[in-house]
Amino acid sequence: MPAFRFRSLLLLAAACLLAHAAPAQKYRTAVGLRLGSGNYGFTAQQRIFEKTTLEGLAMFRSREVTGTLLLERHFHILGPALNYYFGAGAHAGGHKDYGTVGGFDGMIGAEWKLPIVPFQLSVDFKPSVELNNDEWFRFPTAVSVRYVLIKEKKKPFMGGLFDGDKDKERRKSKTKSKSGGLFGN
Repeated sequence: MPAFRFRSLLLLAAACLLAHAAPAQKYRTAVGLRLGSGNYGFTAQQRIFEKTTLEGLAMFRSREVTGTLLLERHFHILGPALNYYFGAGAHAGGHKDYGTVGGFDGMIGAEWKLPIVPFQLSVDFKPSVELNNDEWFRFPTAVSVRYVLIKEKKKPFMGGLFDGDKDKERRKSKTKSKSGGLFGN
């Protein structure tokens, strides 16, 4: 049985590493609420590279308040609106019984940018290793609803192949105005 688990984990790791990266998410910045089993809080995602986001979490439990920072890599499932992602990070905070707590986090999840409306839904699994706490390991799942503050800029359909004559003329006039150099062309 352990050999089967090892092969399954190896296959999952290979699939994650060889997966085709998403061209871009449909947003740059999104903020919202995160609801999990026994905890709740706020979430904010900021895209920092084409396929990478930085996510901050402010989480509240019955006797604990923590802040988490995660670096996440996104991959498309069915276009840029539906992605899965994984990442890692760390958290720190305060516990009423143990004082300052902290630890390391992993993250794997899926997100969907809803069509037409500026909302994004995600579900994730965020295992963590805890330091200075009675629970050494946690395996929470959560659902997040985020409002898209800054959308991705639209790119022309098929690189502008089917643009009208007005768009072509506008592009030509822009390139003419940019060129010219010292003596003009």
